[in-house]
Amino acid sequence: MPKGERLDRLLVERGLAPSRERAQRLILAGRVTVKGVLADKAGSVFPPDADIAVKEDPCPYVSRGGLKLAAALDEFTISPEGRFFLDVGSSTGGFTDVMLRRGARRAVCVDVGRGQLDWSLREDPRVTVLEGVNARYLTKKVFAGAVGSEAAGLEAPDPGVPDLAAVDLSFISVTKVLPAVLALMAEKSEIIVLAKPQFEAGRDQVGKGGIVKDPAVHRTVLESLWTWASQNGFGPAAACASPIRGAKGNREFFVHMKPGGKSSEGEREIERALREKDG
Repeated sequence: MPKGERLDRLLVERGLAPSRERAQRLILAGRVTVKGVLADKAGSVFPPDADIAVKEDPCPYVSRGGLKLAAALDEFTISPEGRFFLDVGSSTGGFTDVMLRRGARRAVCVDVGRGQLDWSLREDPRVTVLEGVNARYLTKKVFAGAVGSEAAGLEAPDPGVPDLAAVDLSFISVTKVLPAVLALMAEKSEIIVLAKPQFEAGRDQVGKGGIVKDPAVHRTVLESLWTWASQNGFGPAAACASPIRGAKGNREFFVHMKPGGKSSEGEREIERALREKDG
């Protein structure tokens, strides 16, 4: 019987994946075939000369989140060029990937989980990783300690202070975390919030399986977030629907905030976001 090798290792050896972690993601995504047959187990063993192919990824970013944020940046006409980006709830890093591709000079990825950030971003010298950190309790001291030494020498008025942030959270309302985020930001900054109705609405408004289908609940969530942001100095400026739904099919919405600025007319922005088509 000929000797074989694990599929994830073969992908790396062939240069079809930069790391075993990435190889495993490709396999789980159903993008790997062996002799034209779908291979869905990273531990499957194949001959070293097996005919392995990887289907082209329709998503140019490390996750679907990149497609979501790219659309929001275009909608809100936000340019990341030369900016210091704070990614709160970074997960795989789709948001950070977009920002770096569009010219952000550096990024800090914060997530309560560990080992989720894509290897390509983890190895990027522009990226600082804060894993196992609950952003709700992230202080200036902890943040400065993580980025301070790396920030030294970077050309910017204040290299250690982010001026652009995105917040994408699960199982907690963004209103619980935004005050801590704002405390880390530069005086003139922008925050892009992904509002997920299933985590913002009351329990009695969330259906079976965590699905929120009622448009009235979507409206209530956006109105409540807009009001909270206005009353707490976040300066909500615009809203739009995410072009892609969440993993379970939930509608999601982006809200563009300019802390310290004047709040825009919420009713008009919310109505427009609710009317927009999504995935």
